Amino acid sequence: MTDDYIRRTAITRLAVEEQQHQLLERTVTAWKRGCQLAVENGWPNCTSKRQLQSKAYDAIRAETGLGSQHAILATHQAAEAISACETRAENGRTVSKPEFSAPTIRYDSRTMTLFDDGTVSLATTANRVRCDLVLPDDEDGYQYQYLDDDEWEVTESTLTIRDGEWYLHLGFRRPQSSVEDASAENGTVLGVDLGIEQLAVTSTGQFYSGRELKHRREEIRERHQRLQEAGTRSAYRTAKQMRTRNRRRTMHDLHRVANGIVEEAREHQCTTIAFEDLTGIADRLPGGTLFHQWAFDQLVDCVEYKAELHGISVCAVDPRNTSRQCSRTDCDHVAESNRRQRDRFHCQACGYEVHADYNAAKNIGLRAVRCGHTSSRRTGVSQCALKSGTVSPEEGFRPDSDERAEAPVHG
Repeated sequence: MTDDYIRRTAITRLAVEEQQHQLLERTVTAWKRGCQLAVENGWPNCTSKRQLQSKAYDAIRAETGLGSQHAILATHQAAEAISACETRAENGRTVSKPEFSAPTIRYDSRTMTLFDDGTVSLATTANRVRCDLVLPDDEDGYQYQYLDDDEWEVTESTLTIRDGEWYLHLGFRRPQSSVEDASAENGTVLGVDLGIEQLAVTSTGQFYSGRELKHRREEIRERHQRLQEAGTRSAYRTAKQMRTRNRRRTMHDLHRVANGIVEEAREHQCTTIAFEDLTGIADRLPGGTLFHQWAFDQLVDCVEYKAELHGISVCAVDPRNTSRQCSRTDCDHVAESNRRQRDRFHCQACGYEVHADYNAAKNIGLRAVRCGHTSSRRTGVSQCALKSGTVSPEEGFRPDSDERAEAPVHG
């Protein structure tokens, strides 16, 4: 069904006192538990919010301490996640039961009140807490265009904790005019490059290391080999438990990275997340294995269903030469010699030097932009999100503010 609204997210930090911090932490823990309980009651085919609410509501209320409305919202989020999995399964993709591990919680008009004095009231498992929004001193801060304009209506929002700080992703919407609907050519794409040393790198300069995953995989392989050589029944059981435990830890890591990618897309107000086509990626990457192929597939699946909850689409682009092509839109030079070192890209034509995976992520994003212009699907993306602005094939780099030039990212 077509959404008749334009939706935006304004991210604001909250000033939270210690007692409020503890209450919010307990509420987030209860929320994750509530969503997981709903999934357990509805997996694999209950995608109706109403039906899942009927099945799981009482258990959530009894076991988590969540209030009535938050229990309902938890069943709705679980139903959306199951529905996204069902859609991917229908398209021939491998799916697994959703896991809710991110330190986030959803709020709506019944569980959150935004006041004109710059404070917000949030429901918890106990009493409500009222916190100040930490808004920019500069009145030109982008949050004000939504907070001060009556056309924008507050809608479902998300609270998350990162590095000990609380952030409220305030959701806004306003009706979409027919002119805007007819020319949706202002979307932004987040390019994501996948690899071994760096599991994922975004075109905005976020790096998600794959070293721990790789190290743990190698360690498990060595221990498994020793257990196989032992050949005892006890060794077989131990090996099986070890594989199961490692798979759970790996899925937890992949969910964490997927959450980070989606949050990065939301923070930069991206409408699309672009990956390279994963077909044969294990053969293309140095040190790639079937395990990494599985991990990449699972990561993209996680991003897809998490992004879908926020109205963000996911697409795949042609992977050829993304690591050898210069991502400068006024260059585009392709040569094997551009990448003589694994982690460094140095264009032999224009001299552009940057981390190789970051360069590839930008190329992936730019290819999605070009495909959006030429494909009959008309994805609506016209620019690629970067660390300090956006870039498009037609206009080149545009900084977020003032006259900053894009700084190369060093991993």
